[in-house]
Amino acid sequence: MPRVGVCLSGCGFRDGAEIHESVLTLLCLDQAGAEVLCMAPDVSQAIVVNHLTGETTHESRNVLAESARIARGAIRDISDVTAADFDALIFPGGFGAALNLCDFATAGDAAVVHPQVGRLIRETLAQHKPIGAICIAPALVAAAAREEGLELTIGTDRATAETLERMGARHFSHEVDEIHVDARNHIVTTPAYMLGPGPAAVYKGISRLVERVLQMTAAGVR
Repeated sequence: MPRVGVCLSGCGFRDGAEIHESVLTLLCLDQAGAEVLCMAPDVSQAIVVNHLTGETTHESRNVLAESARIARGAIRDISDVTAADFDALIFPGGFGAALNLCDFATAGDAAVVHPQVGRLIRETLAQHKPIGAICIAPALVAAAAREEGLELTIGTDRATAETLERMGARHFSHEVDEIHVDARNHIVTTPAYMLGPGPAAVYKGISRLVERVLQMTAAGVR
């Protein structure tokens, strides 16, 4: 049974992990019989947004505690996780991936990755284990591995694609139900809610991403 790490970034698409993307990822992994290891950094959120009004509030919330809502409490501090703990690693999207796991949302191509998140991405790449990145999360992976020439997709938005390319990645345009596979670096990406009109469309791309990641794991790419 493969063990797949799922790194969350809070709870709610405006300031944390996109809930649909996270739950669909967990569903696809469970359907495939994979064991899941959820994780998140134990840090304060960059911002807190009222999802009813869309307004930023003055609250303070913890990324690990908020991510535990999605993981039903079964979650670990990412600082206690190494690439030896799993066979593959997946990052759902949501603005938390670009606010809490790195600062791509504010810094663009100068983005800095949270130290423990960056460490884990680089460890996973070094051990040739598959990485899946959904929605805006490919920007996080690109920021953590600027010298690797990663192949990624965030969909069809040219401005965001050009930002990724300034970070050393190669961008490929894909629709919501498609994936892009970087066979050399063992990375699979899909646009999800960068394009998706709803859960059914997003599910198609996420299910294909999970399937491909698990195929890579089974093939022993490492």
